[in-house]
Amino acid sequence: MGNRVAVPLGRPKARNIDRPQRTLLSSKERAAVLGLLLAASLSGCAVGPDFAAPDAPLGAGYAVGKPANITQSAAIAGGGAQRLVPGRDIPGEWWRLFRSKQISALVAEAVRNHPNIAAAEAALRQARETTEADVGSFFPSATLTQSVSRQQMTTAQFGGFGQSSSSSSSSSGSQSSSSSGPTAYIYTLHNSNAAVSFTPDVFGKTARTVESDIAAAEYQRFQLEATYLALTANVVTAAIADSSYASQIKVTRVLIADYQKQLDILQKRFELGAVSAADVVSEKALVAQAQATLPPLEKARAQTRNQLMAYLGRFPNDDKGEAIDIEHLHLPRDLPLSLPSNLVRQRPDLLSAEAQLHQASANVGVATANMLPQLTLTGNGGSQATNFSQLFLPQTSVYNLATQVSGQAFDAGRLFHQREAKLAALEQSEAQYRATVISAFQNVADALQAIKHDAETLRAQVAAEKAAAESLDISEAQYAAGSTTYTTVLNAEQTLLSARLNRVQAQAARFSDTAALMQALGGGWWNRLDETPASLPKPTDLISTLPIAAAIRAEAEERSRAR
Repeated sequence: MGNRVAVPLGRPKARNIDRPQRTLLSSKERAAVLGLLLAASLSGCAVGPDFAAPDAPLGAGYAVGKPANITQSAAIAGGGAQRLVPGRDIPGEWWRLFRSKQISALVAEAVRNHPNIAAAEAALRQARETTEADVGSFFPSATLTQSVSRQQMTTAQFGGFGQSSSSSSSSSGSQSSSSSGPTAYIYTLHNSNAAVSFTPDVFGKTARTVESDIAAAEYQRFQLEATYLALTANVVTAAIADSSYASQIKVTRVLIADYQKQLDILQKRFELGAVSAADVVSEKALVAQAQATLPPLEKARAQTRNQLMAYLGRFPNDDKGEAIDIEHLHLPRDLPLSLPSNLVRQRPDLLSAEAQLHQASANVGVATANMLPQLTLTGNGGSQATNFSQLFLPQTSVYNLATQVSGQAFDAGRLFHQREAKLAALEQSEAQYRATVISAFQNVADALQAIKHDAETLRAQVAAEKAAAESLDISEAQYAAGSTTYTTVLNAEQTLLSARLNRVQAQAARFSDTAALMQALGGGWWNRLDETPASLPKPTDLISTLPIAAAIRAEAEERSRAR
């Protein structure tokens, strides 16, 4: 129970949003008050471990040695060289690096319509509302009671007996007695009472609970960022994949048309006796083989389109045919590369794991405080009278002030093992955080390797396509001159088809690799506003502090919305 460190409570910059002006305190003032409350509690006798954000792993990097900063290039769209710029910041709207209005429009629609974004914001608001609710435990609570009762009492419970037989009555009650029994009293009692209760946070249970709530809200905040990042990256990669399939289908259809023309020529030459039937049949087989590659490509594209529609929040029948053309996409030349020491502060999954670690740490403090005595201060004041008109007179006033210290004396080890369970959960969170860090560095390393080697692949595929086209031209010329068989021509045609399809796939990979790197580095969420008012807790005004009035207002608002 040493010096405590206050948990940062400042609103994230993404929450710079206008809010209703009916609060007793502004959001900044409320955050400041909450910070002071936590600081005061944690600097006292708050039990449990004090959380400190984990440091970046020492010596961690993305590759053995220094990775090459510049990739190879190819003389084709999407084949430019890319340069890694260590330390450069990630743009918030990184997809604009492709300079495609269509991609930007698709991303905007997905963010606007996809239910996962709304679900993540609702989860964030729920966590923040829970925090606001538990903050109320720092303050006293008050209960008002108004009652009226008709009662009968006898002197027997006090050990008394009547000495004579008599009876009397009044507007407020009556009594009767006899020499052989106790005296009975029947009366009406009016009671008006106000009770105030306060539990000082002696061992920091409330502070640790609120600290845990704040960590849970931070987890949901970064889950929102992770959802946003995954959705935007998926939209971009799905659009690129759709364009790749469309290009492959186009290439295949062009080559099928060329093969068909060649088949028509061979058929005429066969009728003239210039070629053998085997050459015609071989060309027919090639055309059929090429045609057989179309249905799998068309199926893959249709499924990719369905997935893209899902990302946009549409149903499959709402596909309007929006698509991009790889040939017109801009491949960014300069790629930002975050320093390894900064990666742990950028990726939403790492920050979510850190928030879970923080929550687990605070829960140990809560479990420890549950094992210690609690101090409760209570005060009751009001008035009791047998006639309503006598309420609140000085002689009918009643009050009670009490202090109570209570603690679990024996529980057969229940609270001890509950605390041990929280310690085990903390150890689990620590291990999960380390695993997430390792995966994060792996993701970046994989993206960098893909950027490097896919650039080499595209360069090689462009050269292979060029060589295949030249080989086909030579084979056709040699066949026309009678110096080679038609099998050589068929092999050259098949090689060209394969080379062109591979080149289209390699082109798409360059753009997908860039998107994967942006996602692996965190997506620049710190440079944009992702939260909306839907993720903010309702403001705490005067009515919100009065449960009955708050319930009436909430019901009225619900009925108003239902209309």
